[in-house]
Amino acid sequence: MQSFLDPAILFFVFGILAGSLKSNLEIPQQISRFLSLYLLMALGLKGGFALAQSGLTHEVLIDLSAALGMAVLVPVLGYLVLRRFLNGFDAAAIAATYGSVSAVTFITAVQYLDNQGIAFGGHMAAAMALMESPAILLAVILANHARQKTAPAGGGPGAAGSGNAPLGRILHEALTDGAQLLLMGAMVIGLLTGDSGKDAMKPFSVDLFKGMLAFFLLDMGLLAARNMGKLKGQSVWLLLYALAGPLLHAIIALVLGKALGISAGNVALLMVLAASASYIAVPAVIRHAIPEANPTLYFGMSLGLTFPFNILLGIPLYVHIAQRWG
Repeated sequence: MQSFLDPAILFFVFGILAGSLKSNLEIPQQISRFLSLYLLMALGLKGGFALAQSGLTHEVLIDLSAALGMAVLVPVLGYLVLRRFLNGFDAAAIAATYGSVSAVTFITAVQYLDNQGIAFGGHMAAAMALMESPAILLAVILANHARQKTAPAGGGPGAAGSGNAPLGRILHEALTDGAQLLLMGAMVIGLLTGDSGKDAMKPFSVDLFKGMLAFFLLDMGLLAARNMGKLKGQSVWLLLYALAGPLLHAIIALVLGKALGISAGNVALLMVLAASASYIAVPAVIRHAIPEANPTLYFGMSLGLTFPFNILLGIPLYVHIAQRWG
């Protein structure tokens, strides 16, 4: 119950309420973009400052390896499950969406851990960046395979492989996404400047952070409410996957983290990352890489169901379980 009394979470709930009432309350797109970039920059700086203190230890390498493993495992499992009741293109697109991560969900979890006084490693921001791209690449490979299976034999415009998305271009888009570059760049700057940089940037990266997060979650609440309606009439199995899938992914992350001896705070963040779903970076790439997929499914599921579930219920649940098992 305490998590619901956090001002940032209450602004998210207020945004959902305002959007459900079809209010004309709206955050201009450019301001929303600025807020997301600010949050990523502040998070990257915090991670860099933490890494400057701890260094690249054995623990850090284990945590990053676990994150990379989850980034491959989640989309593969998702595709195998979704392919049972969806075509190959929609299954690949949704698997990529849920195999990647939500930066805002992660940032909210970091704030929650801070509020609860639970220690975690700043390098987990780097883990988030590592988990952005593998799902996209796997989805493109799976979609190209689906095109080859459905293409008519004998060549011509519809021949196998003629519509394949070029992996090189997709890889470039995935790895040079502006938000991801800003996160990593800010982390490197924090690492290089250390304690002096931390003191200099404290008014920017610490004092303003809570208010900026609340403002951005208000915008996310409005967007989530307006995307929930897109899911009307969809298969109950898809709706179930949007809620049960993140729970399963979090459990897998918990088991992996426990087996590797990862600390409770870092396991909680690994669970949050595994349970989150991208609704910005991945849908933007998938829309061009897999045009055959239905955006209503992968975008509506991630933003309309999974994101609100994680913000309101998932994060406190994952943290509680990680502490009990840690």
